[in-house]
Amino acid sequence: MKKSIIIIMFQIMVCLNAKEGFYINPVISGAHPDPSICRVGDDFYIVNSSFEYFPGLPIHHSKDLVNWELIGHGLHREDQCNGEMDLVDVQSDGGIHAPTIRYHKGKFYIITTNVYNSGDGKPGLMRNFIITAENPSGPWSNPHIIEGAPGIDPDIFFDSDGKVYFIGTHNPGDMNSNGIGEIWVQELDIKNWMLIGERKTVWDGVFGCCTEGPHIYKEHGLYYLLVAEGGTGRNHAVMMAASKNIFGPYEENPRNPVLTTRHVTEDYFVNSTGHADMIELPDKRWYMVSLGKRNDLDGDANMGRETYLTPMVWEPTIVKWQQVTDTKWEPVKYLFPVASPLTGKVERYEKLPFRDKPQYINNNFMDDFLFSKLDLDWTFIRVPQKNTYSLEENSGSLRLYTKPGTIEDRKRFSMIGFRQRESDFEYQVKMEFAPNDDKVESGIIHYQKESNYLSNTVYKENKRFYLEQKLKEKDKVNEKTIERILLKNYKNNIIFKVVSKSGKYTFHYSLDNGENFIYYSSLDAIKMLDRNYTGALLGVYATSNKKRSNDYADFDWVRYHDFVR
Repeated sequence: MKKSIIIIMFQIMVCLNAKEGFYINPVISGAHPDPSICRVGDDFYIVNSSFEYFPGLPIHHSKDLVNWELIGHGLHREDQCNGEMDLVDVQSDGGIHAPTIRYHKGKFYIITTNVYNSGDGKPGLMRNFIITAENPSGPWSNPHIIEGAPGIDPDIFFDSDGKVYFIGTHNPGDMNSNGIGEIWVQELDIKNWMLIGERKTVWDGVFGCCTEGPHIYKEHGLYYLLVAEGGTGRNHAVMMAASKNIFGPYEENPRNPVLTTRHVTEDYFVNSTGHADMIELPDKRWYMVSLGKRNDLDGDANMGRETYLTPMVWEPTIVKWQQVTDTKWEPVKYLFPVASPLTGKVERYEKLPFRDKPQYINNNFMDDFLFSKLDLDWTFIRVPQKNTYSLEENSGSLRLYTKPGTIEDRKRFSMIGFRQRESDFEYQVKMEFAPNDDKVESGIIHYQKESNYLSNTVYKENKRFYLEQKLKEKDKVNEKTIERILLKNYKNNIIFKVVSKSGKYTFHYSLDNGENFIYYSSLDAIKMLDRNYTGALLGVYATSNKKRSNDYADFDWVRYHDFVR
């Protein structure tokens, strides 16, 4: 009965975009940076970076480019993420960087980098690898590590003559370095998963700064090299060059950058747009996907970098002049993409790619844990320890065990969350928690990094139960207690409620199954603004605080509803 009531009260709301004939950016909300896109017939697929999150490499599917559904992950098994592919004790902001997804002869390929350092001051290890699948929702293969492939942000290109190429990055002038600044190309043997032939540096971008995120395309009789440049901040940009030969020389697009927001005011809705990929529609139109950061909160947003969609066209551009006689010169023209042709920037509202397929805003999330597997939206920080959670011990609930681990860099702890999708939202969780041990705690968490999080947990001390709110601010050494409240009528269950509106969080709890909520705290949302790669998670958390315990918390349901500004 209670489950039915919850479903009725909080059924998934699907709202038609209020601006008829347009879609709203971002098209994939929440932390989904570095988008790469491919098309198979009328189906589109996007993969994004996932860093230390597990499962890694989220894969979304769409039929219309504006409504995207999470269908799986490229890294979805523990055996894909250990050994040389370590996501068990990977550092913050390490892990999986800048994937490329491509489809070739019945098979999907994702190529990407795992960035790992041991924390002992030794140089970091960057492993470029490829996974494959016949179905983009999985299962995906174990990683095929490409030896001798330096750098990050790799691309895989299938040429029309049957050859396959690896496109990577390295430090300027250092062909073997694990850096960025120059782009290199080498033939790739995908039967034996090894580089063959000669490696050649092909381009260092326009300004020679932070040239990364390469993609190669073959169009209009030319090889086009698309790169990100300018760093990941406000100078981020998309640049392009073209060549008649995949190894160059490449002629720079005189109209670079193809896409950026470095030229717009800080009052604009988005900044730092870049790291793009392009896709051709069946009707020969083209679109570009890129990352960007919203300006919701002091020029940033707690969602981090998200996925944006921009129309583009190809236009002839003079790249150089060639002398045909002693007195006559003729222009050499290449076709180059022009993103957002009428305005030159990512727009909040754009005309729908398909007028008969409107966009539906469906950022709400509810889980009452009725199924035998976790919803695809749930994510862990690193590969979780065994027996961290159960969906079977108490049917219809998520059981989270109170492991000794606390929130620390490179460590695993009992936490699971989903990506925050808008700045304004309401988040509610019902928890049943009756610990035997003192100072064992469980509750909800708003998590940016190990260095920046906000927890609201219940714990027992001397047969009394308390609700404690703790904040770990970035650049502060220790977490601090904001509120500590005696729960006089606590009967082993509580509903937490967080409301975010106009840059302010307010916190409430109910001990009578939601009949009445008690306000107990407020906090400026900027306290959770870490300005990092990954964006915030909303989730649940439990810890026995470094000691052994058999305690656990049962989460009856979770519901999240946001408000698009």
